[in-house]
Amino acid sequence: MAEPALQCIRASVAHGSRIVVHELELTVADGEVLALLGPSGSGKSTLLQAIAGFLPAAAGEIRLAGRTVATPHLQVAPEDRAVAMVFQNHALWPHLSVLDTVAYPARRRGIRRRQARADAAELLERLSLGELADRRPAELSGGEQQRVGLARALAREAGLYLFDEPTAHLDTHLRAAFQSEAMARQRATGAAAVYATHDAGEALAIADQVALIDAGRLVQLGPPGQVYAEPVSLWAARLTGPASVISAQLVALGNGTAKVTVGGAEAKVAISRQVEEHEGDRQLLVRPDWTTVGGPLPGVVLASWFRGPHTDHLLDTPAGEVLVREPGLESRPAGSRLSWDLRRVWQVQLSPGRSSRQDG
Repeated sequence: MAEPALQCIRASVAHGSRIVVHELELTVADGEVLALLGPSGSGKSTLLQAIAGFLPAAAGEIRLAGRTVATPHLQVAPEDRAVAMVFQNHALWPHLSVLDTVAYPARRRGIRRRQARADAAELLERLSLGELADRRPAELSGGEQQRVGLARALAREAGLYLFDEPTAHLDTHLRAAFQSEAMARQRATGAAAVYATHDAGEALAIADQVALIDAGRLVQLGPPGQVYAEPVSLWAARLTGPASVISAQLVALGNGTAKVTVGGAEAKVAISRQVEEHEGDRQLLVRPDWTTVGGPLPGVVLASWFRGPHTDHLLDTPAGEVLVREPGLESRPAGSRLSWDLRRVWQVQLSPGRSSRQDG
């Protein structure tokens, strides 16, 4: 059985005397994409730099393909680790053209210059960078430099790709092109990837596993669908998408269903075993996509936002404020009554000191 591409075993990483990443336990299998999702300053970049070899481990161990590369007493050099990293600050060589920058990883593998440049030119075209091939970094915008850094990383045949907020400064269409090319490369080579982002939609879309990071600690780890539908806390819920919390009575009906009572009206909802074990008066998590307009539950419109494919309505209900989603552009004035229905709920854990007010 193949060794995991990456293992972090109770790994801690420090900046000076301050521990930034705390005793992290992570495993990434060959061919797997792990998304690190967390707010700015949560330790995502610090962890990637430790995996790549630019920061030492303050405690614990980091292994790549079964090989120990970092402990408090061991630090394998970055060039001796089979990883490719895309940095937030681009880190391009000022004396090389874009074409030679992207060809450099192949040249290091011993590929002839002509073939390396031809392969690099093909990759640049796929990433809409062909017209920049002869330019130097000083002649590029910040966004263009970032895209060249992405291309250089993709050109390397690595066992593990590390992406540090790689699409943060890209336009929407370029972001989609990079994600498509990066994931195609990753699948074709069987390499693993760790993808740090603060964009929940991006993390949920590309990852096999999502790790939620807060203040350098692992909050939740699981498949995207589980992390979104079954968050371990209100903080985790709101990190992964819009969420409301309602105070309602829940009575389990069996077979994964329950009755939720809001203001004397009832809705039949899907629940998990975890929710079924906590029936009674509960704080229940509601995602906008778990709701529909029209149904037995009462509400009054407080505000509406058109999002493109759908419109979100913030409703005042007897159970609290709820964000309800409706397809298309629907104008509903504040103060108007709007009935709604609920298909699913999740028993949410309210963290001490955190507000239970919904977040749209």
